[in-house]
Amino acid sequence: MGFLDKLKNKAQQAKGRGKEEAGRQSGDPYLEAEGKSDRASGGAKQAGEKVKDAAREAKRSVE
Repeated sequence: MGFLDKLKNKAQQAKGRGKEEAGRQSGDPYLEAEGKSDRASGGAKQAGEKVKDAAREAKRSVE
């Protein structure tokens, strides 16, 4: 399930970048802020996935 989660997080970050840029181009600060929020949320989830991977790898190295 980790790979799909990482893919979803990357998609959320990309969607956020698109919204952010669209907000900048159209002069809509709310859309730009929503894009930044999506991007940050995807990045935080991605960091969580990396922590999980590191924990799994540490567990494997101990076994």
